Amino acid sequence: MQKKLKIAIFLTASVGAFFSCTKDNAASQNANTSCNTENMSFSKDIQPIVSANCTASCHNAANPTGNRIFTSYSGVANAVDNGKLIGVISHSPGYTPMPQGGAKLSDCNISKIKAWVDQGALDN
Repeated sequence: MQKKLKIAIFLTASVGAFFSCTKDNAASQNANTSCNTENMSFSKDIQPIVSANCTASCHNAANPTGNRIFTSYSGVANAVDNGKLIGVISHSPGYTPMPQGGAKLSDCNISKIKAWVDQGALDN
């Protein structure tokens, strides 16, 4: 009986320690992860996101899906001006989720694009 009690105590302590470490590790990772959205630049911050997620197989000159070409500032700015860019990348109701058939952009990348738009969507 004493052996079973020791095993039960050990298992309880192990499970508690595991969940405690997991929680601490997740909190630590979240604390160390930052998403800087200050002073967004089209060429430095936004174009790389667009290139990696929008123009690799769609929205380029060879395949202008939806008549949209995002290989330059003017194409992306047009999507900002017509109000669709934020809706599609945020997967908002009433918008076609983009990238179509792919994973949603990371929260950080969406925040960067939103910040760039809020900062005037400059060609910088």
